[in-house]
Amino acid sequence: MPPAIRVENLEKDYGDVRALKGLDLEVPEGSFFGLLGPNGAGKTTFINVLVGLVRKTGGTAEVFGHDVEDEYREARDAIGLAPQEFNVDRFFPIHEVLEHKAGYHGVSADEAERRAQDALETVGLADKADTRFDWLSGGMKRRFMLARAMVTDPDILILDEPTAGVDVELRHDLWELITDLNDAGTTILLTTHYIEEAERLCDEVAIIDQGRKITVATPAELMDRGTDTLTLTLAQAATETPTIEDDRVDQVSVEGDSLVLRTASGSEGAPAAIRQLEAQGHRVVDLDVARTSLEEVFVDLTRTGDIDAAAEDARKGLDATRASETESSTTDESGQASEVSQ
Repeated sequence: MPPAIRVENLEKDYGDVRALKGLDLEVPEGSFFGLLGPNGAGKTTFINVLVGLVRKTGGTAEVFGHDVEDEYREARDAIGLAPQEFNVDRFFPIHEVLEHKAGYHGVSADEAERRAQDALETVGLADKADTRFDWLSGGMKRRFMLARAMVTDPDILILDEPTAGVDVELRHDLWELITDLNDAGTTILLTTHYIEEAERLCDEVAIIDQGRKITVATPAELMDRGTDTLTLTLAQAATETPTIEDDRVDQVSVEGDSLVLRTASGSEGAPAAIRQLEAQGHRVVDLDVARTSLEEVFVDLTRTGDIDAAAEDARKGLDATRASETESSTTDESGQASEVSQ
């Protein structure tokens, strides 16, 4: 089976501005896939190419194996799009808007009416079926955008900032709804500025900037690329900075009665640091490990001006992480992988 989305060397020019610069990306079928990037990174252009709102300048783009231009109808029918902007006909009751949407995709009138009712019930708007879009609250409008994306029974949902501007309770409700859809087999492509959202929901995350892919990895793999802060509280303040010999440690500083280490892995580095401190006559009475956040990794990857270098560093970091995980397992005589005791 082809992936849900495949783009190779995708390019899009707007005059002298190149919004997409040879983007390569695959979204596996059935996955919950996050797309992160700063404003102007090319996320919206990428989505617009997929749904046929923008014609690509070069490269290929496919949805479930269908070229988005040569096989536009097949590709578009597979997609349910919930854009960030409210591009809805405001003069019809919302159930009619959904029925019209389904009709555009060749759904019969009776089936469109049933699907509209089901979609409104799914997002908790069944009692608002006869209400015009303009009369809905902000949170209800977000729910309706999701219902409109669902009404064609798509194989992939593309959600562009689906929780922008909603309160915490509604955000969590939408998270639960989207997760249930993914569990039922729908592929989800999510763009968001809420890093917590991507960290919590996504199987994999692609970070793009300036029209190029920087890296694709799981949230855990990305966070493993960051630097933890290990704080060791000493029984007596050190008069000078102790020596910690560990390749994982980048920086050591004294702050009051605490020793602060910047390390590639706080949990792994703590035992070695404590042993070395005790050997130097210090007694550790407390410790704290502050893991790097996905947001910090995201900022580090996208704030550099040299995107090619950032992409290469990201690839090397991810390769090293995966290689380390591979080395930590061995194959027994039956051919099954078993964990090596550390």
